[in-house]
Amino acid sequence: MSQPKETSTPEAAVLRANAAFYRAFTQGDVAAMGALWAEETEVTCFHPGATLIRGRSAVLSAWKQIIAEPAPFEMRCDHAHVQLLPRAAIVTCYEGNADRPAHLAATNVFVLEGGRWRMVHHQAGPLSRPVARPVAPPSSDLN
Repeated sequence: MSQPKETSTPEAAVLRANAAFYRAFTQGDVAAMGALWAEETEVTCFHPGATLIRGRSAVLSAWKQIIAEPAPFEMRCDHAHVQLLPRAAIVTCYEGNADRPAHLAATNVFVLEGGRWRMVHHQAGPLSRPVARPVAPPSSDLN
């Protein structure tokens, strides 16, 4: 008897890709970070307080510098929301670490490449006031 296939919505697949981004960030996993970013579509990134980084090589070089040492805390994505477009997906969320309230707003953009959701843009910036961490992660937040 065959096992039932796990059903997955496009939103769930995007949230898994988004969660993989935060895992790679937290664990300092340069290879996982590289596997996540698109190869066929131009990529861009805005780190908090920094100027635009354009191009896969430049973006991955910046991430390599940032995550050279694993963070001593979990970088997390709270209140993730997926907006699906015909060939892309946008995840908006709040970024926080440890048990502290989130202190950054983030936008992560993904496209389908080779049947996988791959990141094409990340932007994070400071919030005017912190946002409390959810008491219990919602079922749609797959961190």
